Amino acid sequence: MSSTQQQHWSAPTPWINLHCSLGEGPFYEPGANSLRFVDIIKKQLHTVSLAAGPESLSTQTFDEAVTVTADIEGVDPQEKILVGAKQGVAVLDRKSGRYEYVSKYGDAVPGAGSERIRSNDGVVDPHGRFWLGTMTDFPYGNPTDEGSLILFTPSSAKILKSHLTIPNSIGFSPDNKTVYFTHTTTNQILAWDYDTLSGSISNERVFYEHSGPGSPDGFRVDVEGNIWHAIYGGACVLKISPQGKLVGKVDVGTKNPTCVEFVGTELFITTADEEGERYGGGLFRVDVGVEGVKGFRYKLEK
Repeated sequence: MSSTQQQHWSAPTPWINLHCSLGEGPFYEPGANSLRFVDIIKKQLHTVSLAAGPESLSTQTFDEAVTVTADIEGVDPQEKILVGAKQGVAVLDRKSGRYEYVSKYGDAVPGAGSERIRSNDGVVDPHGRFWLGTMTDFPYGNPTDEGSLILFTPSSAKILKSHLTIPNSIGFSPDNKTVYFTHTTTNQILAWDYDTLSGSISNERVFYEHSGPGSPDGFRVDVEGNIWHAIYGGACVLKISPQGKLVGKVDVGTKNPTCVEFVGTELFITTADEEGERYGGGLFRVDVGVEGVKGFRYKLEK
């Protein structure tokens, strides 16, 4: 598809201009018709009612950074959710603001945990397991290749891929037969075949390589199999076809989009305020005419 045939959308101003230092992890809560998202640097979880609007925004601040969230099977997400935290995977009680670790990196995977490491992005897979990337924490300077992509169940964990610098979003195709993974540092989206029976992965390959301004950050997959990818430093979200071709673009009114989430046919976009950019850290929204695939819930076995 040539550039003249590509679809274009625009989100010039934020729906909420809240100046997140590093807004991330937007997650729709259909039961409450609300959106939650995090600010990794400020160690905050924001929640906003989509019916009540921006004035309903509420914020919790923690002693450690929460970097990504997921729902838990059989648990009301207004009560408790799964989070990627500083030391591993935890269950957050949203009423009290307290969290309890399910699995810490150092305990689950020898050599994977240290004070230098924090969580980054993650996702629940069709088997109810949690995939979570780790990377160098902010106080320790520029990220090195000490990060990993780790697969968690309540009773075990294993490293799927190591020597990563900035492991980022993970997502599944509509038929769940392909899993995508972004490594921001190499500007690549990798893909694996996903066995829907065993949950194993195989046939690693480069699905898409970004060559324009900025770097790929977080993404979601729509029901037609397209990937909607936030480009940090590129002031846009790219629409990438199931064949790995660039087919559309959302221009965003600030430099650093970080991640996206579907609410119906609307795309909500978190951003970062890195250097005082106009609208940096705001939450944007735009109707793109297609819905996203539904996510999965973590199986918290006892």
